[in-house]
Amino acid sequence: MMEVLCSYDEEELKKKLKRKLDDKRYAHSIGVAYTAVSLVMRHGNIDKLEDGGAKLISQAYTAGLLHDCAKCLEDGERDKLCKNYKLDISDFEREYPYLIHAKLGAALSQKKYGVDDDEILSAIRYHTTGHSDMTLLEGIIFSADFIEPTRKPLMIMPIARQALFEDLNHGIYVILEQTLKHLKNKEQPVEEHTLEAYEWYKRYK
Repeated sequence: MMEVLCSYDEEELKKKLKRKLDDKRYAHSIGVAYTAVSLVMRHGNIDKLEDGGAKLISQAYTAGLLHDCAKCLEDGERDKLCKNYKLDISDFEREYPYLIHAKLGAALSQKKYGVDDDEILSAIRYHTTGHSDMTLLEGIIFSADFIEPTRKPLMIMPIARQALFEDLNHGIYVILEQTLKHLKNKEQPVEEHTLEAYEWYKRYK
């Protein structure tokens, strides 16, 4: 069963994560991993895949596990790693640095955790902002991050969860709409990828 869930060394990944994340963030990461697998089982048409969905399940589990691997870094360490990896940090990300962890997380997943799957890395890269016309894996990680069981019980949560398990694209729209409302209430601008995603997924509202 372990081989089906993760094609990488799962225990080694977890050991490294535990050293970098606080308990709450680690529990969240486990929650996202299993929620992502559940969404794959619902929307991945795994009965029609030659491997029974083993690859897609492993990708979802691994991306979910590692999506926040850069979340708990101190500002100085985060900035140093971004420089070391020559990451292109936008002015918007510098103004709102909480967004950087997704881009840096993709780099760390490759450099420090040994992930060599571009689909997993892209799902980690866009798990916070999303983007227009996401792949199945990207959409699943974006969604699982929002609805996993340890998340704060927002009023929208039951609606989002039901929507996502009925129609993934509609569920993604529900999340994006809520995100834009939240940012508007905070009088905070919307990151360009998130805005593009919202405009694209409006067709599924």
